[in-house]
Amino acid sequence: AELKKSPHAIEYLKRRGLTGEIAARFRIGYAPDDWQGLKTVFARYEDKALVECGLVIEHEGKRYDRFRDRVVFPIFSARGAVIGFGGRVIAHGEPKYLNSPETPLFEKGREVYGLVQARDAIRSAGRALVVEGYMDVVALAQFGLGYAVATLGTATTPVHVSKLLKLADELVFCFDGDAAGRKAAWRALEVSLPLALDHKPVRFLFLPEGEDPDTYVRSHGKEGFEKLAGEAQTLSQFLLGELRAQSDLGTAEGRARFLAAARPHVHRIAAPALRLQVLKAVAELGRISQDEASTLLDLRTASSYRATASPRVQKRPAYPLEWKLLTRLFARPALAFEIDRTLLDARLPESAALGELIEKLAELDDPERLTDAIVAELVQGTRHADVLCNAQAALLELKLTQEEAVSEFRSVLEALRAREPEEERILRSKVLRGVASTEETSHFLKKVQQNSAGRSKT
Repeated sequence: AELKKSPHAIEYLKRRGLTGEIAARFRIGYAPDDWQGLKTVFARYEDKALVECGLVIEHEGKRYDRFRDRVVFPIFSARGAVIGFGGRVIAHGEPKYLNSPETPLFEKGREVYGLVQARDAIRSAGRALVVEGYMDVVALAQFGLGYAVATLGTATTPVHVSKLLKLADELVFCFDGDAAGRKAAWRALEVSLPLALDHKPVRFLFLPEGEDPDTYVRSHGKEGFEKLAGEAQTLSQFLLGELRAQSDLGTAEGRARFLAAARPHVHRIAAPALRLQVLKAVAELGRISQDEASTLLDLRTASSYRATASPRVQKRPAYPLEWKLLTRLFARPALAFEIDRTLLDARLPESAALGELIEKLAELDDPERLTDAIVAELVQGTRHADVLCNAQAALLELKLTQEEAVSEFRSVLEALRAREPEEERILRSKVLRGVASTEETSHFLKKVQQNSAGRSKT
């Protein structure tokens, strides 16, 4: 309603080439230039719920609207409910884009803008295009490219990648071609490595200097943009291109550096055929044989959550308790401190990943306030990032509420305790109560040390 009453907001949208039809499709609105404009909508402007949901800011005893003189883009959940807003400044001002803060209903690391409107087009085209701004999504839809979505002012997370790969046959990330764009693309690549599938390519599209999706599609039309998207680099091309640029492959030292840099990235690729192809390419660039590359990169014994951790656990269950514990933990990471690590099977990669995550969380001031996006950032660069990223994405697939996930987490903990032999459970209890003999305490500590040694080898 406010949009219809604002000539300068309507003029702005027309200037950007948007029709009334596309504005209605995305339910674009306008927040008037009024410090307390929402008072005309909410009779109880002092209600704390307005602050909790991010519509109103409270500062030094005063309240005012978060969004003022901005074109407003509603953000929908997968079920079509409005869970947040993004506001784009009309004139000059900072920030250009302003988002709702995170709330119990709205976590930026779990949501993408425009997915409700794009879902059918993604399935029809077989492609999901990830861009950086709301206006880019709307402009592309205006030109018939309805399969675009945007991240919500945060870096790409495993949840984003997993969610979109479920819908699309191909995932294309679109970035500016400058240094900042390539940095963001590299971050998206790191997240995608353990989630990429052999039959669903992930690509990276870099726009010409000075262009964004909005300007490019207006200059070159739908066909021009789709041609550019079709020529986007594959994940392996982008990965190897960036690694090659960092080393002089004309020297033995440069090739050695290249092989060392490639190792952690190849390790994180879970898709077997893709991993093999990248391994072959790395070997060729490093001027060594595939067998030598496999040995040098330590791929013969590498493990991931999809593979056997070691010969000793080849008969492990498809979903061990440690994996179930790890996935549910991402619903509320602070629960990590309830885990007794001596109960975990030290031979499993999930146990090692849990141990590393617990150590990372212990370094934080307030683990209770972690969001999905922050957790995704936290696990990047860890030794077990592939297992952790997959576990975070797997939780999304389970479609559990936080309460359900926490309940299952505690049930798994009980199952781990029940799995422990009775005599060891009694010994643990005696040690914790301070009534164990010197010999019993020594036996218990030896077991703990054995578990720690097992984790360090995983």
